[in-house]
Amino acid sequence: MERGNAALGRRAEDAVAAELVRRGMALLARRWRYRRLGEIDLVAADRGAVCFVEVKARTSGRFGIPAEAVTPAKTRRIRQVASLYLQEKGWEDREVRLLAASVQCESDGCISCIEILPIE
Repeated sequence: MERGNAALGRRAEDAVAAELVRRGMALLARRWRYRRLGEIDLVAADRGAVCFVEVKARTSGRFGIPAEAVTPAKTRRIRQVASLYLQEKGWEDREVRLLAASVQCESDGCISCIEILPIE
């Protein structure tokens, strides 16, 4: 049984996946990993675009909003792994969007807010 941060992360990913579907996106992959380079939390299709979503969750605002944890280094890694995903699928010509899903959770683990923001 998962505990702590792993369980919180899993619940946050589940909630974001449901939110993406609610917004009309098609979920293509969850936790897509390329060897040791990294992992994409969620991959979704939205009107022809392929969206790569990094999910960040927090139970407190003490360290800022969760999406602020997507650093420039993390963004570079997401771009690299996204490129490999597109190559594997033969979709190099598709429009790509990088998104950060900021999930705010209560101390009991209940999700109180989901915000999906573009990554620059």
